[in-house]
Amino acid sequence: QVQLVESGGGLVQPGGSLRLSCAASGSIFRINGMGWYRQAPGKQRKLVAFITSGGSTNYADSVKGRFTISLDNAKNTVYLEMNSLEPEDTAVYYCKATAQAMGVRYDYAYWGQGTQVTVSS
Repeated sequence: QVQLVESGGGLVQPGGSLRLSCAASGSIFRINGMGWYRQAPGKQRKLVAFITSGGSTNYADSVKGRFTISLDNAKNTVYLEMNSLEPEDTAVYYCKATAQAMGVRYDYAYWGQGTQVTVSS
């Protein structure tokens, strides 16, 4: 009903930057928020940043001041600008949307397939 397609991952040196994008498509009635989570090998998936359709944001402490999340409501696309990347940022980054699909009464959480971000020299 709602599909998420991520792009923008890759290999970057410490101190570098990357921009992730995630576009939502399908039978969307309303998107209430979109965001990014990440999962490093052997660790749990954790919140990186989330933004509501009204523009309220929430960041993990470890990325505050380095990452910026933004949402283009017209395009149903969320972006994550990542600066001053550190090896500890290496993980698979997953896009999440909290959305109501057409003909569905409630909001559900939808996930993308994930994109690898590797920070290494």
